[in-house]
Amino acid sequence: MKFIPTAIPDVVIIEPARFGDDRGWFMESHNQPKFEAGLRELGLPVPRPFVQDNHSCSQAGVLRGLHYQRAPHAQGKLVRVVKGRAFDVAVDIRAASPTFGQWVGVELSATNHRMMWLPEGFAHGFVALEDDTHFLYKTTDVYAKDCEGSIAWNDPAIGIDWPVGGLSIKLAPKDEQAPLLAQAVF
Repeated sequence: MKFIPTAIPDVVIIEPARFGDDRGWFMESHNQPKFEAGLRELGLPVPRPFVQDNHSCSQAGVLRGLHYQRAPHAQGKLVRVVKGRAFDVAVDIRAASPTFGQWVGVELSATNHRMMWLPEGFAHGFVALEDDTHFLYKTTDVYAKDCEGSIAWNDPAIGIDWPVGGLSIKLAPKDEQAPLLAQAVF
């Protein structure tokens, strides 16, 4: 596994080793000891254990986010795409952080096999760039409706450069009504 720091030091892109031949390929999609060692090598803390896996399927233009969970059910997320392509975004919502309100984004796809690690304290969102995009999440806490929060995907104070081209953005009602970062409750 290759661990690639981003402009926000706590968010990491992970490229798993892939081994292939004329029969196909093989890769470890997750290895807890290697994951922990990779984070430690970057001087980052090891998160709580993963306790829930989620799988979503989206059509091109579906934008999910920006979502987060507050304590006591804050979630770290290890995310990847296993079919299709998505542009994935992490926004720092840690009030005392020097990178508060900043974002990083990366394309995750079934072709590049990249993953993104977002620790607790980040809002998360993605837009599907192809029909039938399958997105997997490993989380460090279970979903708790009373702890969920969201931020408007197009908040100008954050300024995410979504690579949507000619896609028509499709949002869930809760995402259409999400507050701006300045009004969000953490």
